[in-house]
Amino acid sequence: MKSIFLAPLLLLLSLAPCMAQTFASADPDRIALYPQQNDHRNTLSLSGMWQFRKDSLEAGAKEGWQNGLMETRSGETRPGHRGSGETRSIAVPGSWNEQFTDMRDYLGMVWYEKESYVPSSWKGQRIFIRIGSANYAARVWINGQPVGIHEGGHLPFAFEVSPYINWGAANRISIQIENHLKPSRVPTGNVQGGPFSNFPKSNYDFFPYAGLHRDVWLYSLPAVASIKDITVRPGFTGTTGSLEVAVATEGKATRGTITITGNGKKYEAPIRLAGNAATATVSIPDVRLWSPEDPYLYQVEVTVGDNKTTFDRYTLETGVRTIATTSTQVLLNGKPVFLKGFGKHEDFPIFGRGAANPVIVKDFSLMKWTGANSFRTSHYPYDEEFMRMADREGFLVIDEIPAVGLYFHGDTTELAQRQVMVKQYINELITRDKNHPSVIMWCVANEPFPREVSVTGGPGGREATPKSIELFQEMFSLVKQKDPTRLAVLVGVMGGPSEWVGMSDVICINRYYGWYTHAGDMNGAVKLLSMEMDALHKKFNKPVMVTEFGADTYPGMHSDEPEMFTEEFQTNFIKAYLDVAATKDYVAGMHVWAFSDFKTGQGIIRFGGVNYKGVFTRDRKPKAAAYYLRSRWTKK
Repeated sequence: MKSIFLAPLLLLLSLAPCMAQTFASADPDRIALYPQQNDHRNTLSLSGMWQFRKDSLEAGAKEGWQNGLMETRSGETRPGHRGSGETRSIAVPGSWNEQFTDMRDYLGMVWYEKESYVPSSWKGQRIFIRIGSANYAARVWINGQPVGIHEGGHLPFAFEVSPYINWGAANRISIQIENHLKPSRVPTGNVQGGPFSNFPKSNYDFFPYAGLHRDVWLYSLPAVASIKDITVRPGFTGTTGSLEVAVATEGKATRGTITITGNGKKYEAPIRLAGNAATATVSIPDVRLWSPEDPYLYQVEVTVGDNKTTFDRYTLETGVRTIATTSTQVLLNGKPVFLKGFGKHEDFPIFGRGAANPVIVKDFSLMKWTGANSFRTSHYPYDEEFMRMADREGFLVIDEIPAVGLYFHGDTTELAQRQVMVKQYINELITRDKNHPSVIMWCVANEPFPREVSVTGGPGGREATPKSIELFQEMFSLVKQKDPTRLAVLVGVMGGPSEWVGMSDVICINRYYGWYTHAGDMNGAVKLLSMEMDALHKKFNKPVMVTEFGADTYPGMHSDEPEMFTEEFQTNFIKAYLDVAATKDYVAGMHVWAFSDFKTGQGIIRFGGVNYKGVFTRDRKPKAAAYYLRSRWTKK
């Protein structure tokens, strides 16, 4: 487990200039609990308008930009600019690539700055800053003092800033971010001979958006003692449910109480803390199980203190449910469930990858309208509000780390660096999302590539190298070690080694026969698909799921006969795949690629820099395929 902490160190060494300042590495356990306002805790949102400045020469730290971004005045360039551009306003959350007309393809270094008072009522408490996502690498200063460093996008990180706070005065928060595409990073970029020929040169088929993509918070915790982590593991026997609740604390708390509330009843269990930890199991008679049909959530409240005083409390919602498999089915609460839904992206015009609550609400509304019950967080963890919405709306989620486009040949140092990052992502993702009943599978990689495989590969696949098998075994072992209650999967590419997907609890494959191969020939495509699915199930005796299948479709383009790029062809393509799956009792789910069109880099196969495989347009207007899915998936 120590290796997961090496990534920030590697980043630190790569940022050699101005290293007289010392930055702390992020504590992954600090992100377990989302900031919460109650009678013991405080929160202050820093989202909104920030100051922003491009640092293309990467000279800002040496020139003291952490002490305040300087304005360019008419006819005068003040020190610190040197062609890097003016200080201007930017919205947080949001991608800088979408907000400025001159920054679409810029992935280099930038600076964010905001000033805020910390309420005087917070004095005597521990103060933290929590950043929901900074893509890809970030350093943080408070009032010019170095605070912390973090590598990796799409997941939060937090640092204690109590020693740096100015009371009774404004506090300057400075965040330096860069999103250089490198072969050593996850996901990878600037790979020689990679499967995609695009600009910017990512090794994956979506735009490499950069910036502060999620909310930024200041929050406080009680100084005497506080709750650091809560892990809830559900179960049931007959009509009696149970929640095993493990609590980790900091400080001097010796006792506490776990209270479960739901269905008009309340259940309590006392805990005694030893070594800042305690565990209790609470029984729930006549339990109401969580499912897509009834996504019922119980409230779990944990309080800690001593014999006389409560020091801290935290409340979360979770559901009672189990997930398992047979050789042919996925079982939710002991009963077969078929996953119908989508792969999708956090992508919307102007916001880019920035979290936007109205878009979250709209996406769930449209997914429910089609009759979907599930989705995969392709190809990175989604915003925490998206996950809470999945809990409330009853969606089953395959929760995926950003390990898309991995490869296993070439520089061994880069390979080792990527493996460190992959383990860090697994650790951070499970720490963040472990209490969501909606999450039923952890996904360790999407479409890793063996040597010389192409996206047009056919069935059978290339042979896996021993090193790649070893690395994936490490990933699966880490997942099962951190969370043995859920399924673990890897999503395989066309032409990829079957040994990789065979490690999964559910065989997950992305297939595009009829599009990237057998283009337009759907009869040949479905025969190939059927043969390969049969072979995989026979070999591994596990449920099979097609996690991606689809066709690029330009909205409003039609033809009398189904023809590639038309709405008729997309509908016919989806119908053909679903019809094949319906003939096989071992198929546990089908996810259409994709929910909506999304931005990509520029390339000859991506007209206008957009992947048009969505059944909805990028601004969420339905294509014909969306209506077809609704008619099929909502049929009683």
